[in-house]
Amino acid sequence: MKIVLVAAIGENNVIGRGGQLPWKIRSDLRHFRALTLNKPVIMGRKTFQSIGKALDRRTNIVITRDQDFSAEGVETAASLEAALALAREDAKRSGANELMIIGGADIFAAAMPLADRLEITHVHASPEGDVYFPAIDAKHWREDKRKNREPGPDDSASYSVATYLRR
Repeated sequence: MKIVLVAAIGENNVIGRGGQLPWKIRSDLRHFRALTLNKPVIMGRKTFQSIGKALDRRTNIVITRDQDFSAEGVETAASLEAALALAREDAKRSGANELMIIGGADIFAAAMPLADRLEITHVHASPEGDVYFPAIDAKHWREDKRKNREPGPDDSASYSVATYLRR
């Protein structure tokens, strides 16, 4: 079962500002949906709250220490390990072969040593932010492929989509 981190990051490793994405890139959201559809997605509570609802056609697993937290369409876990166990069970039932980690920063940092692959959208901008993606260390990761994308009509920046594989 592959563990995949999926993130959009600025040139300065920013991934968020004030609980929101610091850019508007509608075409990358379509890419994100295609990557994660019909797979379990693991996220922290703040990431879930920034999205505002469960993502359709995906098992949504939210990591939270708040035992009273609940939301429609969401399973909760108290730790990354517990979330991974739930995701593995779900993937086996549904036939998925990947577990998708979608944020935030603390979850990415904890999951990075366990990940098999990174699916990174490199946003060609350096926005101000308060949440950062961990550094992608070339000793551990090699870029397998990259596609440059020009901004579409609903996009605030150009970007590149890259896949990194563990060395």
